[in-house]
Amino acid sequence: MIRLRSPGLPGKSRTTRASEGSSPARLWRPGVFGALDIGSTKITCLIGRGEADGRLQVLGHGWLRSDGVRHGAIVDLRAAEAVIRTVVGNAEREAARSLDSVVVNLSAGHPESRIFNVHWPVGGREITEGDLSRIVSEARMNARAEGRAVIHTLPLDFAVDETDGVRDPRGHVCDQLRARMHVVDAASTALRTLDSVISRAELSLDALVSAPLAAGLSVTDEDQRQIGTIVIDMGGGTTSIAVFSEGLPVHTAQISIGGQHVTRDIASGLGTSLENAERLKTMHGHADLSAETDDGITIRIERAGGAQPGYEAVPRSALGDIIRPRVEETFELVRDRLDSAGFSGTAGWRVILTGGGSLLDGTGSLAARVLNRPVRLGRPAGIPGLPAECAAASFATTTGLLMWAASARRPFGDIDTPPQKPAGFLNKLVSAVREWV
Repeated sequence: MIRLRSPGLPGKSRTTRASEGSSPARLWRPGVFGALDIGSTKITCLIGRGEADGRLQVLGHGWLRSDGVRHGAIVDLRAAEAVIRTVVGNAEREAARSLDSVVVNLSAGHPESRIFNVHWPVGGREITEGDLSRIVSEARMNARAEGRAVIHTLPLDFAVDETDGVRDPRGHVCDQLRARMHVVDAASTALRTLDSVISRAELSLDALVSAPLAAGLSVTDEDQRQIGTIVIDMGGGTTSIAVFSEGLPVHTAQISIGGQHVTRDIASGLGTSLENAERLKTMHGHADLSAETDDGITIRIERAGGAQPGYEAVPRSALGDIIRPRVEETFELVRDRLDSAGFSGTAGWRVILTGGGSLLDGTGSLAARVLNRPVRLGRPAGIPGLPAECAAASFATTTGLLMWAASARRPFGDIDTPPQKPAGFLNKLVSAVREWV
């Protein structure tokens, strides 16, 4: 069955609509849900449930430094499986619940965002559920033909004949149905690897969610998504982008640069180990333009290798001189992606920075200068039971995944259309071969 974002779909009673409109409480599905964020720097699990008062209560959490993951993709199944088992087990013990399935973030497989304009002849009759299914199938066809799997099918708008802006076209009478669909897809092979590592950890995949959509769900509200907001999630191996307009995600993108690149730059520039470089970045790192001159503060560097390894004091400004170019490059690439996607004329839209990389001092001011937009830091809020460390910007994606898992309706109108099972033994065999070859 097609699920759309309309607040009053056909078949609902007036009483139901009225009660939904008058209640500020968010609707959650009954039960307990798990979210698993497989990142390049850390792997995190949250377990939670929706309460009757509209809150989303966190029951348990677990997180560890990532292993076996590079740029969001699984590169070592055994290493990733071991970390997943540990973090899920820690969350289960804290929640006193066991998980059978999880909602997982999508960063692997080079995810892409595409807009499809689809036309469907209706022939002067009422639009049915079957017409919408065919519209969705048309939008997904190109991705599948290129060996890619569709993760999200997000309806941006419908038009029935000359009437634009129709939210739910079912029941309308028209000759032509038009739809603008936002499709997010990824390489099928990478997704099979992801599914394999989840299965090895004795879990099933409840849903895949685009990482920037999950981050955007946790750090924006409906008003911000209506007026136009760009969410930039600065992770360890990647930086992802989600653009929201009129309440919906209209574009996503991913750049293969993240906090780990900054750490390597520090290690190379100061001649220290990656472990020491990460510590220096966390404790003293900054991208502040105002700190270009020497501020008089020195930091102690442990030199690695060489004939006489030891410690050396260097100005803190030297650390900023190493970090700033990489962060500036990241925002320049973000700007280029936005421009190429047609968002160069939206300079007034607010940017929300989130993810671990956004926590470096001066990152916000540098982003505002490069992107020429107002910028603020976004972090999860208003979720009881969320541990203090998980309320930081670096856990925005994980929190968004839990919100997605527990939502009574699929966020952003994401269309859920289970594939129809082919009839007949021969057709089933052909379908299976097409699915896996």
